[in-house]
Amino acid sequence: MAAFTAADVKALREKTGAGMMDAKKALEGANGDIEAAVDALRAKGLATAQKKSSRTAAEGLVGVAVEGTKGVAVEVNSETDFVAKNEKFQDFVRKTTQVALGTLSDDVDALKASAYPDGGTVADKLTDNVATIGENQQVRRMKTVSVTNGVIVPYLHNAVAPDLGKIGVLVALESEGDAAKLEELGKKLAMHIAAAFPQALTAEGLDADVIERERAIAKEKAAESGKPENVQEKMVEGAIAKYAKENALLSQVFVMDNKTPIAQVVEAAGKDVGAKVELVDYVRFQLGEGIEKEETDFAAEVAAAVAG
Repeated sequence: MAAFTAADVKALREKTGAGMMDAKKALEGANGDIEAAVDALRAKGLATAQKKSSRTAAEGLVGVAVEGTKGVAVEVNSETDFVAKNEKFQDFVRKTTQVALGTLSDDVDALKASAYPDGGTVADKLTDNVATIGENQQVRRMKTVSVTNGVIVPYLHNAVAPDLGKIGVLVALESEGDAAKLEELGKKLAMHIAAAFPQALTAEGLDADVIERERAIAKEKAAESGKPENVQEKMVEGAIAKYAKENALLSQVFVMDNKTPIAQVVEAAGKDVGAKVELVDYVRFQLGEGIEKEETDFAAEVAAAVAG
């Protein structure tokens, strides 16, 4: 019979912030002694690492990797930009991105459970990094793109090291045309994507909740105009159409000439590469995108240390 209860596991987790399995193993090893289990977790760096998980991690790096007709982008966050310059952290992001190339889905949990090149799993190495570097770090997201025939073109904006940067882009071009010319086209499209921040490949792919929010805003503006209801409806539909055009990649105006829709740029490129070209997918990861940055415990700790 176990020398501890579920309530003990819960108490240990609350006391240390450790995961359930780590807490159970620590209690097993300590024969149910909670304080001894705390010491065991601290010795392994698990209590320290988990406690730091409450801190906002909105800095870090985006890694990109391409192998043949498959590419992947991975975002790994840290609390400060200082850590992003740490060689140990950069090595972790680069190797984790390479591991991601071998996964079968974009499931971050599956990536973290994958074998890490230096031994253990990606999650094990992440925990070790948190404990040794001293900041919360998170493997936040990943996305894979692939083609049957064609190229995957990577691009990094604000690159800080090979394959690592603040904005990572992948462009998937399906074509049997000249590979070198496809690469050149892909690089231009990737630079456009980095600058123009499309929300989806096509209008149909735009987030339905976002469209509804835009519709609500448009309705409010139309109502304030005081125009007849039928005119207001046209105003709303016009506003939604404009939003879709400006935020769907294929309908965006190419930033390099400020006049040609991306769909037309891709279609016209077929003559140059010697075969039909189709832009089938893309990735644009911007570091910290969508993370609400708040004053963290870490910042408070630093302020306290400076003060006294």
